[in-house]
Amino acid sequence: MQTILGAGGAIGIELAKALPKYTDDIRLVSRNPVAVNANDTLLAADLTQADDAHQAIAGSEVVYITVGFVYSTQLWREIWPALMENVINACKTHGAKLVFFDNVYIYDPTHIPHMTEDTPVAPTSNKGKVREQIAEMLLTAHERGEIQEVIARAAGFYGPSIQATSVLTELAFKPLAAGYSESHSPPLAYF
Repeated sequence: MQTILGAGGAIGIELAKALPKYTDDIRLVSRNPVAVNANDTLLAADLTQADDAHQAIAGSEVVYITVGFVYSTQLWREIWPALMENVINACKTHGAKLVFFDNVYIYDPTHIPHMTEDTPVAPTSNKGKVREQIAEMLLTAHERGEIQEVIARAAGFYGPSIQATSVLTELAFKPLAAGYSESHSPPLAYF
């Protein structure tokens, strides 16, 4: 079984659409999961609760973290470490491999145009520091041999499932699709 944690978000939806090429045993986990494919198994869970995380991951071969929280530093500080600890422990207990879809908040911004695995970690925001903390939790568990993991990072997300949260979608794709002209200006909320 392959399990998507945070299955209702933009990444989770697109991942759920792609996985049937590789497996027909997909579990979608969120607070209010909705099927993407006809055979999806749905599980409502609060991953900040250890028991829910274990239930969500039990029987999984591969687990994907595609969870997204409201952009609140205080919320991120409270929720992300607890969620990550629960997921790591559950993956360790159940022998599941872990794929974490992350952003680039942890990197030194001057190195982002040329990112490699050696790009310096130097977050410039409090949210970046939270992301550094949870990435370090994953890497430490991996180095100890407790789990197998990979972190996939992207600077921004775009596509048909991403609405109102992608600068590229809002400022480029939508205006182009609507017949952009010089008299049309992008929403000022993004500047």
